[in-house]
Amino acid sequence: MAVYTPGQVVEETGFSLDTLRYYERIGLLEPISRNAAGQRRFTEEDVSWLGMVRCLRDTGMPIAEMLRFAQLVREGEHTIEERIKLLEEHDRKVEAQIADLRQKQSGIQRKIQYYKDVLAMRDMLPGCEQAS
Repeated sequence: MAVYTPGQVVEETGFSLDTLRYYERIGLLEPISRNAAGQRRFTEEDVSWLGMVRCLRDTGMPIAEMLRFAQLVREGEHTIEERIKLLEEHDRKVEAQIADLRQKQSGIQRKIQYYKDVLAMRDMLPGCEQAS
């Protein structure tokens, strides 16, 4: 079984050491084993879990919901239906965010086209060249 140092986990997940410690302290990450010198040693399972946490965090899931999800995972397979519901609700929120961003992106693209049209018209009209 592979074992990872905190530095390797930072590199792998993109989380800072402070964030890893925080996640462990609040219970989002289960207590991390330590070597004889007291240094944290992460397992592949820890790194995999942090990958899921990264996904949830990057898609805007609040910490309270991530903690609820973690609790359900730890409680065992009888919570799978509840986990599905939690993730489906989050997925709906992500879909709404994407739709909102697409709408805003469309506005940006219209403005870009407007400015390109302004430049094209300026270049087509005689006497509208800008002084250098």
